[in-house]
Amino acid sequence: MSSPSTAAALALGDDALVLSHRLGEWAGHAPVLEEDVALANIALDLLGQARLLLSLVGDEDELAYLREERAFRNTQLVEQERGDFAHTIARQLYFSTYQALLYGQLADGMGPLAPIAAKAAKEVAYHRDHAEHWTLRLGDGTPESHDRMQRGLDALWRYTGELFEPVDGLEVDTAALREGWQAGITDVIERATLTVPTGPRRGGWSAGGGRRGIHTEVFGRMLAEMQHLHRSHPGATW
Repeated sequence: MSSPSTAAALALGDDALVLSHRLGEWAGHAPVLEEDVALANIALDLLGQARLLLSLVGDEDELAYLREERAFRNTQLVEQERGDFAHTIARQLYFSTYQALLYGQLADGMGPLAPIAAKAAKEVAYHRDHAEHWTLRLGDGTPESHDRMQRGLDALWRYTGELFEPVDGLEVDTAALREGWQAGITDVIERATLTVPTGPRRGGWSAGGGRRGIHTEVFGRMLAEMQHLHRSHPGATW
């Protein structure tokens, strides 16, 4: 049975690993070359965080490439398909705002995650600034960009509640985390002339279960792609 600190490192490491892969899917497909580079850099930052966190649990390569779907503890938000550019930016706004607040609390603590959180804080600040910049640009841009940004925010809203579910070993003030996240998200969305999704979660239900190994259909396909090379050539070295 894993310890509480192991469970926390696994959950946060899986979040970073899976979102890194999703952002990496934009390589060669971003709307402008600069965004190819920016999204790739964010993906690499998250991959670095994932390696540090997963190394607290065990062998990082085995954890990334040899676990089955039900053994992953990432939230369902990070595993959703990339969608269009506005969809990706909406997810990044939601997640990086959460991650910045979370790492801020963890960095101030004394647990095993504190050094990793402190190291990643500057990276995450850039991730959030990048997402905020594009949310404002798309939301207050053309009618088409405005509509796409709103659709992205609406589609992913139902997955945000899981970010604030308790995780064993994660010593944070969940109420303060949720309150800070809601305030930060509301500020950016309103400045972008967009509408904050309302209700428990738009669509009538809230997603959840990722922390318990219950994932959406798209995750299985993503995992098969991510693990294919390693599983096809076990023990191979470069």
